[in-house]
Amino acid sequence: MEFISPKTDFAFKKIFGSTDSKDILISLLNALIYNTNPVIQDLEIIDPYHPGDGVDRKDSYLDVKVVLDNGSTVLIEMQRLKGASFEKRVIYNLMATYANQLNDGEGYSYLKPAITLTITDFPLFDQTQHFLTRFGLKEQQELFDYVDPEIELIVVELPKFTKTLDELDSLTDKWIYFIKEAANLDVIPPAFRQVPELDKAMNMANQANLTVEEVEELRQRELFLEAQQ
Repeated sequence: MEFISPKTDFAFKKIFGSTDSKDILISLLNALIYNTNPVIQDLEIIDPYHPGDGVDRKDSYLDVKVVLDNGSTVLIEMQRLKGASFEKRVIYNLMATYANQLNDGEGYSYLKPAITLTITDFPLFDQTQHFLTRFGLKEQQELFDYVDPEIELIVVELPKFTKTLDELDSLTDKWIYFIKEAANLDVIPPAFRQVPELDKAMNMANQANLTVEEVEELRQRELFLEAQQ
């Protein structure tokens, strides 16, 4: 078997943002946002991927946007290259999403939390070797949370995740390994087959299951990213 890399934005959106990817995305988000607790039972994928959609040749900043069953909005981005003002753009997109929820005449009580999940293929924070970091609004001296946890930034730095296949001991580990290493696998690992959503994701990443147009789109996207390095 030959698997496409979820680190390419086209592949990431196909696997996690397709119309039939809801179960996969729920599993991923419960693992990375809620520490594998089944908090999310349902969600809506905004502007899902359909075969033939393609990906803009310009850097695609937002890969998947979803609204959870509790009303929270999650922005999910797979970023291969660190572009100019990357950190500022992440904050801008999060705050714009939070601020743009209200329709004319609606009060602030209608606001729901906004979360950004950013997965980078490059190291971002020199201050830590943890591969998953979380940021929210805290008091700076005593570090207690703001009254309402309205905004949250979650960052996964793939280069800092160094576990081997045999060392994966949580669903969080397995999903991060899938994103980082799927393209280097030639079979679906038994540990992945035991998780229906991971097994489905691996089959969606199987290049044999792509259309001719999708294979060409993926090739063009890889060439574009290589040219940017």
